[in-house]
Amino acid sequence: MHTAPDSTARRRLLLAGGGAGLLHVAGPAAGSPEPLSTSALTSDGVRLHLLEQAPAGGPTPGAPTIVLVPGWCMPATIWSSQLSGLGARWRTVAMDPRGQGQSPVPAQGYTLDRRADDLHDVLQDHPRVVLVAWSLGVLEALHYVQRHGSGRLLALALVDNSIGEPPAPGASDFLQRLRRELRATLEHFVRGMFAHPPARAQLAALCDAALRMPLEDSIALLSYPKPREYWRGIVHAFEPPLAYLITPHLRAQAQHLVQARPASRVEVFEQAGHALFVDEPERFNRYLSDWIESLA
Repeated sequence: MHTAPDSTARRRLLLAGGGAGLLHVAGPAAGSPEPLSTSALTSDGVRLHLLEQAPAGGPTPGAPTIVLVPGWCMPATIWSSQLSGLGARWRTVAMDPRGQGQSPVPAQGYTLDRRADDLHDVLQDHPRVVLVAWSLGVLEALHYVQRHGSGRLLALALVDNSIGEPPAPGASDFLQRLRRELRATLEHFVRGMFAHPPARAQLAALCDAALRMPLEDSIALLSYPKPREYWRGIVHAFEPPLAYLITPHLRAQAQHLVQARPASRVEVFEQAGHALFVDEPERFNRYLSDWIESLA
């Protein structure tokens, strides 16, 4: 169930750290209104914060809703360029998963099943969805499909994460570094998401946002107990249109995907960082717009 915003709630959507105004990692299009602050109540009683933008005069009847899922510990505001750009043509919703952005930080629910159920709860008001999931959100979107089916999905766009195709990613000591030097590790992680970093204050705000979630809960999100074959199987069985938007380190996985699932769409952002939709927002929005139009 969604609730409409009030003026007090919107004023409270301040830049992390006390600045004035919404955190726009990449600024909205000139003249675009601020997105509306709404919410969705989960089946376990957590009210998740959402940002929504829609065309002037309302969405076209029967048009899909674009739902944007951020990555690990990141806020919905990281999709600001997509809210303003795509939201000028379609109803566009960016979610703050539990513990992230402006959503509450409950003591429980940092599991793969619960996060997929949260996504299911967000989608209840939207019968035709183009789901766009980035980074950790890719795995949560795929588990949503496995757990709840694809009946609401017109299409699925997976953005820059491994999907279980070969080759497997290399080993990392990221979790150990989080436990040793939390703030420094997060600062390095956030800076590394961009080929063209935003302003220092915006990077600091993203780092502050990531620190909202307790350390052990954030680590639990990076420790989902599924083999790589699990994700690959969901992708191969997914019947609606699927796009894989990536940076070059996932090129080989994309090639295997197309061999196994020839109808898949692949776009490689050669000069972008992990947050490719921030580094190249116009290209990202244009690709999604063209793709969504082709689905009609």
